[in-house]
Amino acid sequence: MPRHYRTSVSLMAAVVLVAVTGCTNPLPTGDLPAFREAPAFRNGRGCAAAPTIHVAMTLDATYLRGSLAGVLSILKHTSCPENVTFHFVAVSPFHDLGLTVAAAFPSLPFRIYRFDDALVRGKISSSVRRALDQPLNYARIYLADLLPRAVRRVIYFDSDLVVVDDVARLWGIELGPYVLGAPEYCHANFTAYFTDRFWSDPDFPHALDGRARRPCYFNTGVMVMDLEKWRAGVYTRRLEGWMEVQKKVARIYELGSLPPFLLVFAGEVKGVEHRWNQHGLGGDNVEGLCRDLHPGPVSLLHWSGKGKPWLRLDAGRPCQLDGLWEPYDLLLRRRDQSPFAVDV
Repeated sequence: MPRHYRTSVSLMAAVVLVAVTGCTNPLPTGDLPAFREAPAFRNGRGCAAAPTIHVAMTLDATYLRGSLAGVLSILKHTSCPENVTFHFVAVSPFHDLGLTVAAAFPSLPFRIYRFDDALVRGKISSSVRRALDQPLNYARIYLADLLPRAVRRVIYFDSDLVVVDDVARLWGIELGPYVLGAPEYCHANFTAYFTDRFWSDPDFPHALDGRARRPCYFNTGVMVMDLEKWRAGVYTRRLEGWMEVQKKVARIYELGSLPPFLLVFAGEVKGVEHRWNQHGLGGDNVEGLCRDLHPGPVSLLHWSGKGKPWLRLDAGRPCQLDGLWEPYDLLLRRRDQSPFAVDV
């Protein structure tokens, strides 16, 4: 089926539109690995009246395998897969990344948006893990600028997760007056996400005063975002403000793009069931040791932390839960392998 792409430029991004016409399995021409073509998922009954669901993810060579597994998991488990539109944010290489996605998912509606890493290079400070310092890790801050204004709501997903439930259930949560919806973890030690320098400052802690609820930790790898409210509240600039404090005034945190989100939104987040972010499966940020699931039901498995399932599987040292990610892996290891079939 022909795919047509248009080129547009927004305030912060150039949308990269890659044409794929008639090729059954086009391959990228660069150094990216090859992937199998995923099964075609079709809408079930009642989808004509169902909403379009917008999902945003980042896309790069390092996490491409995880991104494609995440896409497959979403399509596999939703009742209206043809109603899901994907918005991929990338720095480079746009052409090859687009061809790779189109080869794996020939009928997938998607766009790739160019993220100008110069926007954040002067604002990023070192953190506990090098991966957290990459400019693309901050792209979620700019989604309201990157995506067309016609996109009023989006689900942001990290590239190290799989969804095992109908994403329409997450899409349908009511945000009310809030800009973000995400699972909150109020048992976590919130003070540990900031340095002693932050807490000893006469002014910084007061930024958390006056919140609707007690500020709690939430993981930014799974967020439902009201982009209209975001734009109206100039939240990108608020987040950048804390990044500038960290870079130019005082070192107030150690964990990349997460602490600015906590400073701006903690206590003002629409709580979502924990089942939608069974996070931490990649272990801690230093050693990445194996971890078990949190108690309760599971709709989304998230390998946040240092350990990624595809790396541990390739090394022959997987954690037990990495086997739950493996069925969604589209990596083509041998060109004579049989067509991919998912059975999970």
